[in-house]
Amino acid sequence: MAGEPGADPPPGPVRSGIARNGAVQLYYEDMGEPDRSAVLLIMGLGAQLLLWPTGFCEKLIGQGLRVIRYDNRDVGLSSKTEYRGRIGPLVPRLIRSWLGLPSPAIYSLEDMAQDAAAVLDHLGIGAAHIVGASMGGMIAQIFAARFPQRTRSLAVIFSSNNRPLLPPPHPRALAAIITGPPPGSPREVIVDNAVRVSKIIGGPRYPKPEAQVRREAAQSYDRSYHPWGITRHFDAVLGSGSLARYDRQITAPTVVIHGRADKLMRPSGGRAIARAIRGARLVLVDGMGHELPEQLWDLVVGELKRNFAEAS
Repeated sequence: MAGEPGADPPPGPVRSGIARNGAVQLYYEDMGEPDRSAVLLIMGLGAQLLLWPTGFCEKLIGQGLRVIRYDNRDVGLSSKTEYRGRIGPLVPRLIRSWLGLPSPAIYSLEDMAQDAAAVLDHLGIGAAHIVGASMGGMIAQIFAARFPQRTRSLAVIFSSNNRPLLPPPHPRALAAIITGPPPGSPREVIVDNAVRVSKIIGGPRYPKPEAQVRREAAQSYDRSYHPWGITRHFDAVLGSGSLARYDRQITAPTVVIHGRADKLMRPSGGRAIARAIRGARLVLVDGMGHELPEQLWDLVVGELKRNFAEAS
């Protein structure tokens, strides 16, 4: 049947464009045959669509799927927020988040879920398989709850639902993400910092080669370097509070994939999501940290494929 996973020709050219959610412009890339079932990939905090590697996308396309990846607002080639101040002291907001309570923010994860819907609207896609990683997994949970008819299946990779009193991130891992080099730092400093961050949040069994990290960091910097996107995204996470209320509304087939060695989003975050979503399947991966290493692409794609099949 057209649109279902199966044999497929090699990936064709990438179609790209701009979708709009009000004043917000969202750059996307669309791959695979347009008449196939669509998979929408939502990446995490401060991360450009490049963190869904082309090779990973091609493995999904090889399953007979249409794959869409996009830059969240405030990163990559999407719209940037003009306001660059900080919204109050960080520590009280971290405490409120640990208690599952929201805090003020320029925009919320709910707004970012509406961005995802705007990408599908622009492409004329009624429903898609929704796959989110890290903060993107939080956005995906909200999307699946708010747009059940548009969610064929849900996959949440190394994320959390910010349920009250969950074990917090390892302090070193959290600091690595939210305290990068000051704005205006030279390119080589930014690239060196990416290597440092990868060593902290990556899994011990699947470390990324340093040369690869440097190459990817340089590509991201040259494409669009906007450090304030990390701040705005972190504000959105802290601003949204517990997502358990959304999880209880989700009806789509769901798989939760999480690394046992993840220090940034502890495995307890994945367990909390799987417990809160009725019928969700939890997959814990030994040695996996807060990255999507190439050695695990086949495992992850296999779990996604199984979840897609349940939606069929």
